[in-house]
Amino acid sequence: MEEEGRAGGAVDSPSDGAWLRSNLQCKRPWQELSGSLGDLGTFIPIVIALALVNGVDLGTSLIATGIYNILTGVLFGVPMPVQPMKSIAAVAITESKHLTVDQIMAAGITVSAIVFGLGITGLIRVVAWIVPLPVVRGIQLAQGLSFAVKAVKYVMKDQNLSSDKAKGDRPWLGLDGILLAVICFAFIVLVNGSGEGFEYFVTNGDGGGRHHDDREEHREEHQERSSKLVRFFRRIPTALAVFVLGIILAFVRRPHILKELHFGPATPRIARISSHDWKTGFVRAAIPQLPLTILNSVVAVCKLSSDLFPAKKDAVSPTKVSVSVGLMNLVGCWFGALPVCHGAGGLAGQYRFGATSGVAVAMLGVAKLVLGLLLGSSLVRILQAFPVGLLGILLLFSGVELAMACRDQTSRKDSFVMLSCVAISQGSNLAVGCVCAILLYALLQAREMDCWAIANSWSRGSSK
Repeated sequence: MEEEGRAGGAVDSPSDGAWLRSNLQCKRPWQELSGSLGDLGTFIPIVIALALVNGVDLGTSLIATGIYNILTGVLFGVPMPVQPMKSIAAVAITESKHLTVDQIMAAGITVSAIVFGLGITGLIRVVAWIVPLPVVRGIQLAQGLSFAVKAVKYVMKDQNLSSDKAKGDRPWLGLDGILLAVICFAFIVLVNGSGEGFEYFVTNGDGGGRHHDDREEHREEHQERSSKLVRFFRRIPTALAVFVLGIILAFVRRPHILKELHFGPATPRIARISSHDWKTGFVRAAIPQLPLTILNSVVAVCKLSSDLFPAKKDAVSPTKVSVSVGLMNLVGCWFGALPVCHGAGGLAGQYRFGATSGVAVAMLGVAKLVLGLLLGSSLVRILQAFPVGLLGILLLFSGVELAMACRDQTSRKDSFVMLSCVAISQGSNLAVGCVCAILLYALLQAREMDCWAIANSWSRGSSK
């Protein structure tokens, strides 16, 4: 039994440090490094826009998120992403009257304080219990489709990341053309297929996931089906290859970038938040962000993590994730770091490109920390020149992987609730879609109950 527990990725007692070795195990370093970049399709566009439009300090944000990545990798043991709070970013960037840095920080602090309170009181477990699985799958499908649609726009349309708007059709040829994005898409598909290779490693190998009893049978069957060439391809870190290509093309497109780089970290700016900033940040940005953080960054990410990494189910609980979100921003936002959370989309993207343990996000954290200390805010010049079409390809795979989590909803009732959640979310917002889907699920449950029998039993009991 002890050996089976170790093979299944069970965490030993913390006294001997086995939990740390388990959380940072790295049997396939290149794949882990590749997987760590799977979330950049959402991270880079948002941080560029917040830096250019609102003045959020990129250097400070990189240092802060780098530290967060390292700590979450150590503590959770899964590739738990650190993403910008998307609703706050959307309000800050797209509304005609842009939010100031202090208002953005006020929004992040208030959202995090509420989520932190739900975590330490245990109320977040009640929220997670209330939201049934078909609704969670609806949240994941809606978010995944949203990512995928935006990814296609990145590929097909020339984007102005500062305003998050399209400037026209993207040309087919060029260093940021549609043809380059299509070639990278084909490269990833040819190497990784539909991602079944990584699912095999997690469910039967490193991640200690499902099907423990027939692990050896599956492994032999898998090896018989896989040619040497296919097994070689699966070792290629596709996200890393695409990212390195993008960095090279950024310098080719704008050779003068080197002159614009400045060495040394940015100077942290202590937030001075006025009463007006608190009110504006809460009303305009925190209120729309709060349901997204609770539903996607806590409830949905915990469910997805338990699906992908069952052996880490206890380590990634709603309480721990909500406390993590709270602590990150209750500290970082006071020093000017952008508000962040965890997210199911980022976890799906990093898993899709090969991340299976906490070492993946720890690697990313070290890279962010080094870049933040070395180049500070001037790094935005490189990211501005990065081909947006390649970011779109990374984002597309992340979105599709997240949406594929819904494939276990095979019954008609569960599919009905899930797709209703998606439809309402697309037409309104995620919070409205979630509430309506929960009510719909409750109605369907009530319909299946023998209400007449219950009423007759109650009336007979009353007559006695």
